[in-house]
Amino acid sequence: MTTRHGPGRGRPDPGLDAITGERRQLMNIAYRLLGSLAEAEDAVQETYARWFAMSPQQREAVEVPGAWLTTVTSRICLNLLSSARARRETYVGEWIPEPLPERTEWITGRPGGAAVDPADRVTLDESVNLAFLVVLEAMTPAERVAFILHDVFCHTFTEVAEIVGRTPAACRQLASSARRRIRDSRPSATPAAQRAGVVRDFKQAWEAKDIEALIGLLDPEAVAVGDGGGLATTFLHPIEGAEQIAHAWVEIAGRKPGNMTFLERTVNGQPGLVAEQDGVTVTVFAFDVAGDRITHIWVVRNPEKLRHWTTA
Repeated sequence: MTTRHGPGRGRPDPGLDAITGERRQLMNIAYRLLGSLAEAEDAVQETYARWFAMSPQQREAVEVPGAWLTTVTSRICLNLLSSARARRETYVGEWIPEPLPERTEWITGRPGGAAVDPADRVTLDESVNLAFLVVLEAMTPAERVAFILHDVFCHTFTEVAEIVGRTPAACRQLASSARRRIRDSRPSATPAAQRAGVVRDFKQAWEAKDIEALIGLLDPEAVAVGDGGGLATTFLHPIEGAEQIAHAWVEIAGRKPGNMTFLERTVNGQPGLVAEQDGVTVTVFAFDVAGDRITHIWVVRNPEKLRHWTTA
């Protein structure tokens, strides 16, 4: 992108690097707000389209371009969240946020499998933990935006109010309500090494078809949720209870094709499992662990949500 006026014709716009440098931050915000990397990419692309659609004079009038981009992205996401609720009512089966692969596995999905620019990666920390994102799904769009912008990205409630279209006091209440939801639904933190050990033991028991070992690794009230989106076979309704899940997983192991392998992988920054067939990821398993027991399993099979996991 270049400017075409004055004696410096053809020279790069000195502000372009600063503008495009905001992309990573915008992706971080949009993914947490939407729970979908594809929708986050669309929201950020739309933000940049609006920026470059303005005249040079209009862009020069923006005192803090980064703040402008954040505001526009957040408003686009707020609108998408409102419409997403209606779309998900017609979604086939359960809807699970799109899982993110560990950093070393990022590819663009473009022909040739070129590596993703680091600026396109979403920071993997507690706020993109799949369990955390599932809780966000239960919030109202305004609660989610207020909480993410204030508690995760440290925006003031005055700034949040401008985006959400409510008073700062109302935004403070929204964030407080969201915070209570998080506290009520999240167990105490389990050390990463302990979580990884539990998931590894689960994988070994699963491959051995050891029902008793699986039951011992599952919380008695554990819940497993599958997401095929009508595009891949999976269970349409949540499976509840350790025994029911253990039997279901042994049945899955019994039907495993010969060319399928189960691998330990990081899913949204947490220990998880991946099923691959001929080098292509066909299923991602994310876990929530409390102490030495698994409380939730999320099974994502919708291929549209696995495009960033494709390895072939």
